[in-house]
Amino acid sequence: MTATQASDLGSVLSLRGVQRTIDGARLLHDIDWEVHPGQRWVVLGPNGSGKTTLVRIATMWDHPSAGVVELLGERLGQTDVRRLRAGVGFTSAAMAEMLPPSLTAAEVVMTAKHAALAPWWHAYDADDADRARTALERVGCGDRLDQRFGTLSSGERQRVLLARTLSTAPGAIVLDEPNAGLDLAGREQLLATLSRLATDPQTPPLVLVTHHTDEIPDGFTHALLLRDGAVLAAGPLDETLTSESLSQCFGLDLTLERRHGRWHAQARRCH
Repeated sequence: MTATQASDLGSVLSLRGVQRTIDGARLLHDIDWEVHPGQRWVVLGPNGSGKTTLVRIATMWDHPSAGVVELLGERLGQTDVRRLRAGVGFTSAAMAEMLPPSLTAAEVVMTAKHAALAPWWHAYDADDADRARTALERVGCGDRLDQRFGTLSSGERQRVLLARTLSTAPGAIVLDEPNAGLDLAGREQLLATLSRLATDPQTPPLVLVTHHTDEIPDGFTHALLLRDGAVLAAGPLDETLTSESLSQCFGLDLTLERRHGRWHAQARRCH
């Protein structure tokens, strides 16, 4: 499903009563969450709060133990998930390590067409190359088209992976901690790219998973806070993300402020 088709849906993603239990440990419980066209969500929470489990279920890479998952208008259990996954741009910091370093940036982007990690088992044509070029230009890496993926900086690799998610005109984009391991320059370049995409009406709904408030790009609209596998708060960013909710989420007395479109949190000083 394309982004245009997805915009006709009431919701792009819907989770109702979702639970995930492994070996008696409850990783998620009673998750209710909806993502609508035009929204840009950040998912925040400490380590072990269930963020990655949540987005893997939301993108149908994992199954819940209970509950209903609907993605791009189709329900888990009643659809071919392999086909449906191709309609979602999904990437993570770990994906960069899974791709052959000898591939060019363009080849990395083109492999998204078949949800593959290498181009050797599929055929690609001039249109695929054009789409890869356009996607790379959109994230500011048009001049890296023929450069080997393994020789790019960490920040450039994440932007190439972002281009990969854009190249198939997905109905939604989900980014699981794309800033992990980036240096200051790489992080800031990626955040600037995400901010441009967030304010572009042609960009499909975005979901970004992170630990840090200062990694929330300008232009994001909603927040979901997770703690111990449960939704602590969810809704419009300015209403949901507060010093109180963030303190409760991370179990630490925090102050939160917004300066120049960026969020900054720090522990309160004791006097």
